[in-house]
Amino acid sequence: MTPLLESVRLLDFRCFESVDLRPGPQRSFLVGKNAMGKTSLLEAICVLLRLQSPRTSTLAETVRVGKPAFSIDGHCGGSHLSCTWRDGSRRISLDSKLQTRTEDYLAIARVAWLANSDLDLVLGGGAVRRRFLDFLGSQAVPGYRTALRSYERALRSRNALLRDSRPRREIAAFDDPLTSSGDILLDARARLCQILAPLAAECCREISGANDRLEMTFRPGSSLPMSDSLAASRPDEERLRQTVVGPHRDDIDIHLNGLESSAFASEGQQRSIALALKLAQARHLEERQGVPPLFLLDDVFGELDPARRNRLLASLPPNAQAIITTTFLDWADIGASDAIFDLSDGRLVPRLHA
Repeated sequence: MTPLLESVRLLDFRCFESVDLRPGPQRSFLVGKNAMGKTSLLEAICVLLRLQSPRTSTLAETVRVGKPAFSIDGHCGGSHLSCTWRDGSRRISLDSKLQTRTEDYLAIARVAWLANSDLDLVLGGGAVRRRFLDFLGSQAVPGYRTALRSYERALRSRNALLRDSRPRREIAAFDDPLTSSGDILLDARARLCQILAPLAAECCREISGANDRLEMTFRPGSSLPMSDSLAASRPDEERLRQTVVGPHRDDIDIHLNGLESSAFASEGQQRSIALALKLAQARHLEERQGVPPLFLLDDVFGELDPARRNRLLASLPPNAQAIITTTFLDWADIGASDAIFDLSDGRLVPRLHA
């Protein structure tokens, strides 16, 4: 059974002093003007369930201005979750028990995040597409999150020594942790791309309503084993004073109908591609877990024509819980099971509808 998000409460998160949400079991629409905090509400849900923000890598940025900490509390799948950030330190609790490890906490729920900014998956740099893989890998691949953190630590330390032109023996101390965690990431990302490619192609056809051929190919930043590439790159890294091979150079090549999507796809096609990539993420999570993830859709409809908007909603699993932000609802086919909330001036008010 899908673990439903039953409630969430924010204290001093972004623009909110305090706000409570009790979403419905299927689709919940958060309706409000721009800059009212709709995105921040979805962000808080993602932080509560996945302990990471899809908008920033630094949770300190999410604390309400002038306040020392934020707190997010909620119930999901019958479990009580709590996440607090204070003075650069995160504190999490599961069923009122303080957690020193994240494994049990993160096992409660999976999340699919779709946002208007996802267009950067097509038009942006490789870092955006690496974060796309990392968000999925951390939820779907055992050990991925640990390997990613280990790689990032080793890379930071190694690059700092290279910048300072430190002796080779000091730099080499980080070669083993870099390559061992790097090999795990390279292999996992390659496998994820192989799995996602047909799913994304199918989703793209569903959203666009056209027989477009979407192709995505993993472009690794190193060969396997990574130790061979690292040794061969030594002259370049000494000249550039940075590590020049590894997963931090990974990318995904995206083509539509045989052409580079960033240069030749129309804006509507590019948005369909970005949404297809995110829906493919969600479908893989559903295939792996047996239940769909919680869908968080942030203002993804504004640049889509009404037909694409409704095809996107129709592409969501019928048994999935989805929380959707939008500035207006006159385009949507609202059902009796849908919940609607109006957001204004920091207040969230349920709307009665026929």
